[in-house]
Amino acid sequence: MPHFSYKAVAGDGKKISGTMEADTAAVVQNILAQQGLIPVAVNRAGGGEDKGAKPGLLARLSGVKLPELLMFTKQINTLLRAGLSITRALEVLDKQSENPLLKHAIGRISENINQGASISGAFGKHPSIFSPLYCNLINAGELSGALNKVLERLSYILEHEHKVREDIKSALAYPKMVLIALGGAFFFLLTFVIPKFVSVFESAKLELPLPTKICITLYALLSNYWPVLLGGAVGLVVALKMFFKTENGAYLLDRFLLRLPIVGPLFVKTAMSRFASILSILLASGVSILDAFGVISETIGNAAITKEFNIIREHMKEGHGISKPLRKSKFFPPMVVNMIAIGEESGSLEEMLHEIARHYDEEVEYAVKNLSEAIGPILIVGLTAVVGFFALAIFLPMWDLTKMVK
Repeated sequence: MPHFSYKAVAGDGKKISGTMEADTAAVVQNILAQQGLIPVAVNRAGGGEDKGAKPGLLARLSGVKLPELLMFTKQINTLLRAGLSITRALEVLDKQSENPLLKHAIGRISENINQGASISGAFGKHPSIFSPLYCNLINAGELSGALNKVLERLSYILEHEHKVREDIKSALAYPKMVLIALGGAFFFLLTFVIPKFVSVFESAKLELPLPTKICITLYALLSNYWPVLLGGAVGLVVALKMFFKTENGAYLLDRFLLRLPIVGPLFVKTAMSRFASILSILLASGVSILDAFGVISETIGNAAITKEFNIIREHMKEGHGISKPLRKSKFFPPMVVNMIAIGEESGSLEEMLHEIARHYDEEVEYAVKNLSEAIGPILIVGLTAVVGFFALAIFLPMWDLTKMVK
């Protein structure tokens, strides 16, 4: 059992220090409180804070997956509803957690809370696990005294996002397989099939058609300059990733994605669902509308829509309400604006936001189900174009060669 050094203050103001053997720092604090002392600091003797074993490199690279975070959120909500304190609930989850990174974070969070940190502040020290949205909602629940209710809504948001991600993965599984097979067939035909036919065509001194010339040029580039092409491709990917991490790059990429014909409407519907759900939770937790928009702008997950939120927030500071600035936005559908206007005028904004979130949850689910059906015809057209291109590149010269032999 570890030893803890402590500093406390007695009722007469006298400072007391010493050491105590206990399981955790929280146990030491409870014992001191039962003795009529006020704990000031409790640290593990000889080692400072009881931080626990740090996770290894593999655990840090693996991170904490969304289902694990969702399960943690549901478990801590259940323990709090059962009457356990936040520190006791964290101690229980620390023993049960199987993810080393999450286990280490839970231990640190518990220690920080025991030392006087706020719950949201302790969670905020682990941004790789707990997003700004997660910490801001925890803060809202902490300030309003409705942490259980916020955790329930947070569990719903995480569960919904996990479901949407899994549905999108399932919808894109078939297109991915087709694209991989198409790329493999293209490479195989270009590097193994076309060169053998080209030697026959050149020996016959035929005038090669344009598709065959394009294939010959591509083959020459791949065979003679593949190191340069590979290096250029890797450099381009790295440069694009670095550019898209900048503010302007993220804005341009997200704006481009929102304007795509098939996935663009899906991104907009997902953003509207997230916006309405988070805003209703924050308003129900007592957060002001301006602060709520500030939280949403950081957690909406799309730089183009975030920029719109910042503009809307500036208009709201000037006293224009909510619905009026929203009407000038490029990404908010008229239905969302009209329902928010009705809720704003009738004083039932939270209810309207809940209805908007429910509606767009259904819209997102329907759009994801139809995603693979919408992409299917495009893949068929692309597959037909590739097959037709290689067929022309091979069979047009063969036709000319046949006529020459006749």
